[in-house]
Amino acid sequence: MAPRTYWKGYLKLSLVTCPVTLMPATSDAERIRFRTLNRKTGHRVVSRLVDTETGDPVAEEDQARGYPRGESGHVILEDEDLDAVALESTRTIDIDCFVPADDIAWIWYDRPHYLMPSDPVGEEAFAVIREAMRASGRAGISRLVMGGRERAILLMPRGEGIILWTLRFGDEVRPAEETFKGTGGKTPDAKALTLVRKLIDERTQTWDPSLVKDPVQENLLEILRKKKEKTRPRAGRGAAKAPATGNVVNIMDALRQSIAGGKKR
Repeated sequence: MAPRTYWKGYLKLSLVTCPVTLMPATSDAERIRFRTLNRKTGHRVVSRLVDTETGDPVAEEDQARGYPRGESGHVILEDEDLDAVALESTRTIDIDCFVPADDIAWIWYDRPHYLMPSDPVGEEAFAVIREAMRASGRAGISRLVMGGRERAILLMPRGEGIILWTLRFGDEVRPAEETFKGTGGKTPDAKALTLVRKLIDERTQTWDPSLVKDPVQENLLEILRKKKEKTRPRAGRGAAKAPATGNVVNIMDALRQSIAGGKKR
């Protein structure tokens, strides 16, 4: 099934503009989801919005957005109020500036999306912007309203399209220097370092998506399949046992045993 379009608008760089479409680069559609049931009847359980004081259900047309104003109640905002503060970035990705593509640390990356031209007329302008970024090794910085909130975004060329990453807000990223302070000052033993590098070399392989498969998902599917067939479900696996330590008393011994085990494999 083709991915759904998440957003339509325009990509703009100075006087160059082209219509574009945006869609999520990741999906959780294949994830197993459970429904909440009434165990006694087998019927589905539904959630309802109710008034906290009266307990009465609240119809959709009576629901409103409110902002607390202390203990005295809320300020209610109507759709017209929200439209009045609409930003240009609601419909246009206007590239503000460019940065070296490698300058932004991975921790700032939030969610990836695919950005592509939405009609043949804009394909040339889109390609010019994309290839200019690729040739210069630069990534574009802009802003876009997503989910009712303006987000900083990063634009990076990829193949025939552009990857649009939403970036985390400044107050969402904890400084690594403060967190790691005082935890890694010890100089590693030279022999241990050599053995670790050897161990890394032995275990290095080509990247493959199967390296990040979800065994829990696969096990759930197997259990569900057997339950559908009304057969006795396979007994679940017990807790994983901790690896035996043998006579390992320090990191050097552990590394030597790891390398020896790798050679046997």
